[in-house]
Amino acid sequence: MDHQDDPRGWITAPVTADLLRGALDVERTERGLLPHRLPAWARAQCADPQLARAQSQPSGVRLVFRTRATALELDTVPTKTVYAGAPARPDGVYDLLVDGRLAGRASVAGGDTLTVDIATRTAERRPGPVGTLRFAGLPDRLKDVEIWLPYNETTELVALRTDAPVEPVPDRGRTVWLHHGSSISHGSDAASPTTTWPALAAAAGGVELINLGLGGSALLDPFTARTLRDTPADLISIKIGINLVNHDLMRLRAFVPAVHGFLDTIRDGHPGTPLLVVSPILCPIVEDTPGPSTLDLAALRAGRVLVRATGDPAERASGKLTLGVIREELARIVGQRAAADPNLHYLDGRELYGEADATALPLPDRLHPDAATHHHIARRFATLAFTAPGPFAPPVAEGHPAAGEASHSLEPTASPESPS
Repeated sequence: MDHQDDPRGWITAPVTADLLRGALDVERTERGLLPHRLPAWARAQCADPQLARAQSQPSGVRLVFRTRATALELDTVPTKTVYAGAPARPDGVYDLLVDGRLAGRASVAGGDTLTVDIATRTAERRPGPVGTLRFAGLPDRLKDVEIWLPYNETTELVALRTDAPVEPVPDRGRTVWLHHGSSISHGSDAASPTTTWPALAAAAGGVELINLGLGGSALLDPFTARTLRDTPADLISIKIGINLVNHDLMRLRAFVPAVHGFLDTIRDGHPGTPLLVVSPILCPIVEDTPGPSTLDLAALRAGRVLVRATGDPAERASGKLTLGVIREELARIVGQRAAADPNLHYLDGRELYGEADATALPLPDRLHPDAATHHHIARRFATLAFTAPGPFAPPVAEGHPAAGEASHSLEPTASPESPS
């Protein structure tokens, strides 16, 4: 890899696509490299600004390289989203992993600011300066380094500086898990990028994650189905439901064929890949009440972020969707199709987070799990999907003592945070 000299004797390595994992596309900007989680052709098929923001927020995207460096700096331009009238959100978090273990955690100041007014459905961008992420005190040996980018900040990568050369990490040949879902899969409100429930579950299962969790945008879009179809993967899961209710997007008549079409498209590219359909976790406000859902403005004025459903339960008779209706239909659809597709599976989301869990770990805004609940969901998913007899359990020779055991712990390795 070509390098340029730094005035301090450090080395500046170009940030290139071969150092990225988890991104499906990259865009060269005036300032650097911008990872995307949907390809350009898919982004061109939808003018929804929410989807544009969600897919550009690099959930599960990480810089991966091999180096002897004991210190590094990464220049980035984060885009920090501010919601008018809502409390300020904390800066996004970067996680540093060394040989797969958490070795540091920090944030980047500066960057652009995007102010979103939910009431007027407008957004205003204000440009800001490049920020710098710094980590030091790394072990003085050849090692694999991963920098996981914030799941909730669009992040342009400007420059990587190290005190020793870097090189791409060869393909490890690991199993690739491709997951699609809503903001809960995207990461909201996990503590950091490696502690979203999909990242934790991937670590437990010993698999390579591609996260297509798209906040507010798991809407059975055909371009998303084609993206899943065209992305190489060994395991695929799709979590369907909550966004359809919250947007009040479609009625039951459209939902059923849309699910069939979504699955048909995925199967066009992955005819025999284990495919897991996951229904929504418990969300009491929309279990039996249709959407649309919106922020509770009275609570917002009081400084609290709460979500409420605005539909009428009686509207279910006219085909409006609730989580209860969606779970019933998904179970029926998968059962019908599985007769001819033995690698198609269904998981009721309430097995990940159900009524007892809602009592012990309530959703702070009535919609999104907190950091502890991401760990809880990940543990449940790892047990139900990645261990025997789950659909993603690796084949194990008969009598092997490791049969049915998860590969890794879900608990992060404790480490002091590096200075930023």
